Amino acid sequence: MKTINVDAIYEAVKEACGKIAVIYPKDILASLKENREKESGSSKTAMDMLIENAEIAEKENIPICQDTGMAVVYFSIGQDVHLTGGSLKEAVENGVRDGYTQNYLRASVVDDPLFVRKNTKDNTPAIIYTSIVDGDEVVIEVMAKGFGSENMSAVKMLKPAEGVEGIRSFVLDTIRNAGPNACPPMIVGVGIGGTFDYCTYLSKRALFHPLNERNKDPRYAKLEEELIEKANALHIGPMGLHGKTTVLNVAIETFPTHIAGMPCAVNICCHACRHERVVIR
Repeated sequence: MKTINVDAIYEAVKEACGKIAVIYPKDILASLKENREKESGSSKTAMDMLIENAEIAEKENIPICQDTGMAVVYFSIGQDVHLTGGSLKEAVENGVRDGYTQNYLRASVVDDPLFVRKNTKDNTPAIIYTSIVDGDEVVIEVMAKGFGSENMSAVKMLKPAEGVEGIRSFVLDTIRNAGPNACPPMIVGVGIGGTFDYCTYLSKRALFHPLNERNKDPRYAKLEEELIEKANALHIGPMGLHGKTTVLNVAIETFPTHIAGMPCAVNICCHACRHERVVIR
């Protein structure tokens, strides 16, 4: 049995919130630079501005974007881990609270979604998911999800008979409808299977996939490549300026589903797909 104090989780979450607000994941920044060479005119200028913005943000330790997102935190907790020192939930909330306030990040969470919508002023509460897995370590994955792109996401309960073409059409229609509102080039997560709610979970998890890795199943890997090609052929382009780079990646996660259904969710993310993975042993 491994004993881990929740103070370590608090520190990890706090540090991650501050870091991802100002530093691009390396694979995303590399992809922006690579795709810049495919652009011309105003689209190339837009890519130059995104790259310059990334460099300034890291150098000056200021946020990549004014929308510093809603914190989404995933835990994979080994069944041989004993958490001590207090509440896991409180450790996460305190980590998000201090990560945002101490780094002077914009607070974007409101306490009631419909009637009051009063700002909580510290970006809490976070969205927290926990899974119990084999092992004796805790894996924490933190995402700061902006809502310019989140608002352009969609879910659909397709009929099984719609098949691959139904999935392909839905994903591309969602990207097309997102257009410039999602601050392209986009990173797109697709969840297929499970239930109405679980496919949306899968679609957000897919946003954590490294840009240079394809699905382990060659059939889904081929579909990912097709969707990237067809999405870029839409010529929405960087910041909606009709260039060649509409998406940096499309990643698919799947789960078994009921014989009568084929749920599919598309989670749109802007080019600043801010996330961090931390392992506590």
